[in-house]
Amino acid sequence: METPTLLVLAAGMGSRYGGLKQIDPMGPADETILDYSIWDAIDAGFRKVVFVIREEFEDAFRLALGDRISEHVEVAYAFQCMHDLPSGFEVPAARLKPWGTAHAVFSAREQITSPFAVINADDFYGRDAYMKAAEFLCAPPEVTGEASACCLVAYTLGKTLSDHGEVNRGITSQTVDEELELVEEITGIARNDSGRIEGFASDGTTRVLSENAAASMNFWGFSPRLFDQLDDQLTAFLASGVDLDSAEWHIPTLVDLLVRQGKASCRVLSSTGNWFGVTHRKDKPLVMNAIARLVSEGEYPSPLWEISLPR
Repeated sequence: METPTLLVLAAGMGSRYGGLKQIDPMGPADETILDYSIWDAIDAGFRKVVFVIREEFEDAFRLALGDRISEHVEVAYAFQCMHDLPSGFEVPAARLKPWGTAHAVFSAREQITSPFAVINADDFYGRDAYMKAAEFLCAPPEVTGEASACCLVAYTLGKTLSDHGEVNRGITSQTVDEELELVEEITGIARNDSGRIEGFASDGTTRVLSENAAASMNFWGFSPRLFDQLDDQLTAFLASGVDLDSAEWHIPTLVDLLVRQGKASCRVLSSTGNWFGVTHRKDKPLVMNAIARLVSEGEYPSPLWEISLPR
């Protein structure tokens, strides 16, 4: 049985945060959120971590985190670059940033050969999420033909909002058998003055969202078979008529299309663990307090890496 790999999406610029939040210290001994994510992943059985970063961030990333983590788990790097596109496509002159989270996964295709989970670098997901993802990835459901099996770890929307500004979430619906039916990327989600949660669909219309809606926090699990599908899917996205100056190719959009085309099945795993993240600079004290509380309760040692988990 192959051990799963953790793919960490860490190429974002942190424009709303105002810096590289992926490597900003948050723990009582200056740990980053990623320190805790990787600790939980190793505890759940992951034995390799692949970081998707921008090449210009490499030295800072290795110094702040990568070299330290490599003492505990196998580490590899993939670079997300705007020009990494299928044959026949070029980057528009007006394009200023990479193509989104699905393209970030595409960027890691040479580094991963085993079942893998995908997470954001700036989100704390809790040990329960890694345990459930690892269990799924080590024994995925059987699929037929060229389809791939994947999973999504979902959280209650109302518990994933920021008090300091808007957030983006993939809002999901699933069958009674917990199979994903629909995942829609909703942007600009926030509570209005009356307490109602609202956001914007891809067509710009306003959506009113339920407090208890199942939200994707970009924690996914995939078979390596996904990489056989990504080139064709990226080609279709680029040829679809979207505005290539600014359009982004997101994982929820990719999975939704694969499911509707019968090319993938996706199990929704509801996490009971803690989630918190840093979208805005003012989120940082809340995250630091949440981590400090978990440390004080004995969930994590401090300093975190004072002991080694099994490899």
